[in-house]
Amino acid sequence: MMKKHNTVKVVLITILVLALLSWIFPVATFQTSYAEEGRIQMGLFDLFSYPLTAFASFGYIAIFILVVGGFYGVLYKTGAYRTLLDSIVKKFKGKEKIVLAVIMCLFAILTSVCGLELGLIVFFPFVFSLVLLMGYDKVVAALTTVGSVMVGLAGSTFSANNSTILTQVLGVELTTEIVTKIIILVIGLVLLVFNTIRYADSHKLKGAKKSAELASGYIPEEQKGKKKKIWPLVLILDLILVIMVLGFISWSEAFNLTVFDDINSAVIGFKVFGFEIFGKLLGNVPAFGTWSVAELNLILVIASLIIAFIYKVKFDDYMQSFIKGAKEVLKPAALVVLIYTCLVIVFYHSYQLVIYKVILDLTKGFNIATTGVVAILSSALNVDASYAFQSVVPYLASVVTDQTVYPLIAVMFQSLYGAVMLVAPTSIILMGTISYLGVSYKDWLKNVWKFALEFVAALFVIFIILVLI
Repeated sequence: MMKKHNTVKVVLITILVLALLSWIFPVATFQTSYAEEGRIQMGLFDLFSYPLTAFASFGYIAIFILVVGGFYGVLYKTGAYRTLLDSIVKKFKGKEKIVLAVIMCLFAILTSVCGLELGLIVFFPFVFSLVLLMGYDKVVAALTTVGSVMVGLAGSTFSANNSTILTQVLGVELTTEIVTKIIILVIGLVLLVFNTIRYADSHKLKGAKKSAELASGYIPEEQKGKKKKIWPLVLILDLILVIMVLGFISWSEAFNLTVFDDINSAVIGFKVFGFEIFGKLLGNVPAFGTWSVAELNLILVIASLIIAFIYKVKFDDYMQSFIKGAKEVLKPAALVVLIYTCLVIVFYHSYQLVIYKVILDLTKGFNIATTGVVAILSSALNVDASYAFQSVVPYLASVVTDQTVYPLIAVMFQSLYGAVMLVAPTSIILMGTISYLGVSYKDWLKNVWKFALEFVAALFVIFIILVLI
């Protein structure tokens, strides 16, 4: 039973460690200067109230995961979903490695360009089922999805999701060091594909029966053999992906395009007899380029209703299937709240800057080693990249007066954040994925550490080269 809830145990231990640190280190802030304000210890009642605070601020992500689960619950009910998966597996039989490589490249590029690291969770269950049906184990499924998203985060190019603090504090542009970012993306992908394929070759499941048994936990076996037309399902899934790309890519910041902002303003402001009809009906609709996963909830619900209509799923069956699917992801959704509780702790008890200052004071000015260590620690302590950067980058900029290294600092924090999220217990995507797949945190670390170490080593080589040139 304890192994079954391994990820929950790991996150709870992390929460307790962070709470303990509030008793050891004083609070430190940085506005225009560094200041310590004494200790603000975390108490027992805080341990139970902070998850509520986390849900109030970040519960929309947990709800998004539940909606994704409900969406797949409806897909399972149609029978066409299993037909689609079986047809893909049959079509690419003998070319499974190519399929894995293509998925990893696609996910990494979408994350890098569009900032779809959380949005891609929509397609995680699809990839899980596909990988398992191709005869690979659950670690391969996790490496394919989590690994590619984290590589995309590390090699973030045109995504503005987490770059606001870096651009404002360091004065860099979104496209600053774009060639370096592309190199990081490519190197990360090469290392990921190599390590995943190497692991997959040595852990391929023996026999189609074992594969089917493993996959049946993610796609109902009873749907097998119910041949239904799959083109409507494929079309809807493709449309969801297109909408996600349009909604998340930073059109104005990355490409200086304001066409979607203008269209959004025109639609919302359209009046009939002086009444803003669309503005009132649609409500506060964000323009393409400014979407979050909150907007995807509506898209998935509408898509699931259309799919249910096309495949003649009765409304009662639709609701039952949606609820059943949501129940399947209750634990990952709960983990989201617990992990964001870690963020609440380090935010309310701001002791982390004390640690960063001690490390940065070991050297004078900019140093790759100390800056790298601080970037790694801030990534591990903070769930969200923007909070990780905010926790130390303003202070670092006050210490490092040589602004010529600011572009490198921006690259270091962004790339190391992606690398750290491969292994950190505060990684939403990682912990949610292995929890859903039933992979223990220990098993994950045992199988990913080589890739993570190789990736971090490659990043520091790149950093050193940038300093030398």
